[in-house]
Amino acid sequence: MGAPRTSLVYNWKSMVACLLISMSPFQYGVDFGLIGGLQAMNGFLQIFGYADPLAPNGWNLTPEVQQLISSLMTLGACLGSLSAGTPSPRRRPALWAACILCGASNSIMLGTTTLGGLYAGRFLIGIANGWFMTFSQLYINECAPPHFRGLAMGFFQWWTSIGSLIGTVVDNFTAGIDGRASYMIPLALIYAVPCILFFGMFFIPESPRWLVEHNKLEAGRKALEWLRPDKETFEAEMAEIVASREVESSSTSRATFWDLWKDPVDRRRTLLSIAAVSIQGASGAMYLISYGTYFFEMAGVGSPFMNSCILTGVGVIANMLSWFLVTRVGRRFLVITGIAVSGLVQLLVAIVYTLNPGTAETGKAIVGLSVVYMVFYNGLISAYSWVLGGEIPSQRLRSMTLGVSACVGFVEGWLAVFTAPYFINPDALNWSAKYGYIWFPSCTITAIVIFFVMPETKDRTLEELDEMFAARLPALKFKNYVCVGLTTSQADTATSDGNSTNSPTDEKSGSTIDTPELLAKA
Repeated sequence: MGAPRTSLVYNWKSMVACLLISMSPFQYGVDFGLIGGLQAMNGFLQIFGYADPLAPNGWNLTPEVQQLISSLMTLGACLGSLSAGTPSPRRRPALWAACILCGASNSIMLGTTTLGGLYAGRFLIGIANGWFMTFSQLYINECAPPHFRGLAMGFFQWWTSIGSLIGTVVDNFTAGIDGRASYMIPLALIYAVPCILFFGMFFIPESPRWLVEHNKLEAGRKALEWLRPDKETFEAEMAEIVASREVESSSTSRATFWDLWKDPVDRRRTLLSIAAVSIQGASGAMYLISYGTYFFEMAGVGSPFMNSCILTGVGVIANMLSWFLVTRVGRRFLVITGIAVSGLVQLLVAIVYTLNPGTAETGKAIVGLSVVYMVFYNGLISAYSWVLGGEIPSQRLRSMTLGVSACVGFVEGWLAVFTAPYFINPDALNWSAKYGYIWFPSCTITAIVIFFVMPETKDRTLEELDEMFAARLPALKFKNYVCVGLTTSQADTATSDGNSTNSPTDEKSGSTIDTPELLAKA
């Protein structure tokens, strides 16, 4: 007796493909973990900074340089994400381009000794990261089996956390090296994953949904057949993909960004995708993650660096534990619970600091609460908000929708990091940990809104989600809805603003066409 059809063993080929592609955000995590440490290394400061007798090591960077080093990467990531849908390119070639650009931009940063070269490298690697983050999620959403899509996206977040942890640890061990090698060794890490991805993608197929969407039916069929070992499952899913493509082929014109907003159904899906990805920004995660070391220093307990590594390590473990939840519990429950608890932790941090600021006991409490925060953020919010953001859009607009959502997410993260110093710096507002009073209502309002507007997508094929959105179901009815296949009336409803469509249904009865007839027609 073989493995069950819904087991990981039975679906090993599609999961290996998704695991390979899920390595893409390792770059983003490594960059996030490395860049802060590089700016404290003498070898880096002697090249890009200035002599400062008042600084601990005699060297410093101007605030403008620090802001540009971070901001240019984020700006590049925004532009990279936005470019994902204009036009919608193949998934693998787009990721190959990201690998090449990432290697080229890293070479610029390694070779330059001028700020202009450094800025150029930061901006270009940001574009590469935007492509990595966007196209990898598109591929995973389009290729993973429906019941393992959440798990595959769990891998995605795990690689981000691993990258951040490795970047932080390597920085610590190279910081004491004299000369440029102190920062060149950590930067060399950035070559590893693009090389693995570049060659590994030759052995996996293109997204079958992208191929069918672009009228490459035979190639799409072969790609899906490689990903799905069971003939019965393969035939049924292929029929759904072709049927959905027939419904969405409402015009011969290429999809534009205006299409995200002009139709009520597409507008709803666009706004929900943006809302899902924005859960991360609303949680205040970038503020706590970026300035966690500050709070550990205030605690006066152990090494701030070691505490930061522990915090990142806890995030990695929490993400792995969530793999056992996402295949059993709905996305809605995970993200709502995560954002609600994150808000509560932020409130407790602020209250503890308000009642007894600056003491060792308060510092210990903040360290402990930060660990709790990381468990719920990394375990329940970080990966699965992206899952929702990628599952919700229609196939025709998925690249553009996720690109816009990712761009909004990058901007929100940048705003949190950019503005946080004005709240917590002693020379500014000096709120310190009381900054949590702002994030508690942000998390609470987000949890309430998500409860009422965000549908459950667990175990649904992307084509079933098309049917439910076309039927204009309220969010709370998605979980128990029984799909029957898109009908003519649903297709007309989904394109009610004058976009006629050739629906995959029998014209006389309005019933869904059987699989063989549909494939023959296609």
